[in-house]
Amino acid sequence: MSDPNVIVVLCDQLRAFEVGCYGNSTIRTPHIDRLAAEGVRFDLAISNNPVCMPARSALLTGQYSRTCMGYLSNYNDGGDLPEYPAQSRDWLRDTTLAEAFKARGYDTALFGKWHVQPEPRLVGFDHATYPRVHHRHTGQTFVENTGRGEVVDGFSVDYEAERVDQYLAQEHNRPFFMFYNISPPHMPLDDAPEKYKTMYAPDEVPLRPNTQIDGELPWDERWFKVYLWDFLFYQEQLPHTEQLPDGFDLRHLTALYYGLTTWVDDTLGRLMANLARRGLADDTLVVFASDHGDNLGSHHQFNKGLLIEESIRIPLVFWGGLQPQANTSQVAQLIDIMPTVLDFAGADIPDSVQGRNLSPILRGECDALAADGAFVETHAGAIGLRTPTHLYGMQLEADRRTISDEGQCFYDLIADPYEQHNLAGEGSTIEGDLAARLTKWNAQTPWLAC
Repeated sequence: MSDPNVIVVLCDQLRAFEVGCYGNSTIRTPHIDRLAAEGVRFDLAISNNPVCMPARSALLTGQYSRTCMGYLSNYNDGGDLPEYPAQSRDWLRDTTLAEAFKARGYDTALFGKWHVQPEPRLVGFDHATYPRVHHRHTGQTFVENTGRGEVVDGFSVDYEAERVDQYLAQEHNRPFFMFYNISPPHMPLDDAPEKYKTMYAPDEVPLRPNTQIDGELPWDERWFKVYLWDFLFYQEQLPHTEQLPDGFDLRHLTALYYGLTTWVDDTLGRLMANLARRGLADDTLVVFASDHGDNLGSHHQFNKGLLIEESIRIPLVFWGGLQPQANTSQVAQLIDIMPTVLDFAGADIPDSVQGRNLSPILRGECDALAADGAFVETHAGAIGLRTPTHLYGMQLEADRRTISDEGQCFYDLIADPYEQHNLAGEGSTIEGDLAARLTKWNAQTPWLAC
């Protein structure tokens, strides 16, 4: 495929364990599953920082969040998250994915969630349709390129899909790069079409074994309200967010999460149907991924941001003119997407990119690269190395540079996939090797000068 169109589809907070092609027999994700069956699916794909802004910034630069942001967490100015991106480029100073495609002669377009510090036009996007930062699926304000935006009718997911349809319907004299963001299954889970809210019965959804501690499932009123209503609860404190539905528990929460995941899948199906209808499918590379996972009660933790499988494991599928394969050898990561799609399109990979080019795997030349494993940062300062078989982690001190003497973790994920037995300190050779690799990476990986 020469100079193909490239579409990166990024949903929000979907962990790999809730996708059919990743082994979940309850969830209904036929469109993601078809993409995987016809393309290349990485069974072990990792978010390099399982929080929205760092993960998205990492994808767009091919760099770790310390390098492209100088932060390990979502940015705020000491208060609430800013509703709009900045008019300056303090972060993402090196060449972005959009800029690299522009240099190749591509049109570039953003649709859906942005949640990156510089506004899109500053980092290479010719067109941008994106919502304000705070999550809501109805009553959302959308910006068209610049300005403060306007509130749109209906569900934001449908509005974004319609704008994508309109873009695909245009006459394209040049190839295009599209960054298409689908916000579910990120909260608010209650703000969704009734069809998806009632699609799964709470008693039919499976729960991961590590959601139980001493035989008890977690119950957290505050987190349940955040999942249901997001900032309308924790910031606006609207009256309808004061009380949980009667009997609401982890199974009800998980059923809603499943429903919104199927909403994502249907939206992806709409995109793929439009590509076929417009005659674009044969000339387009599609990448489907998520920015990070969701703890969803595992280890009695909620939301994301932790150095655990539920936070860091994501779906990652490449589709378009590829020999189908399910790769179980290579640990892929978000920062690998940029160099991979650039090389696939014949574009230059900037020297600033820290991710790996997976194209040899896509082309069937090998099952794994010489460099394997994924380094992970988290907003609370835990850093880790995920290999095909193990996870090793350390804790940074408050300065986010110095490694603490405490907080190590080491899991054999073949024998203990739910991370219930921390083997740190038992002196295995593997632990020592991974500790040395992580220590070296922490010392050598540069921070953006803020």
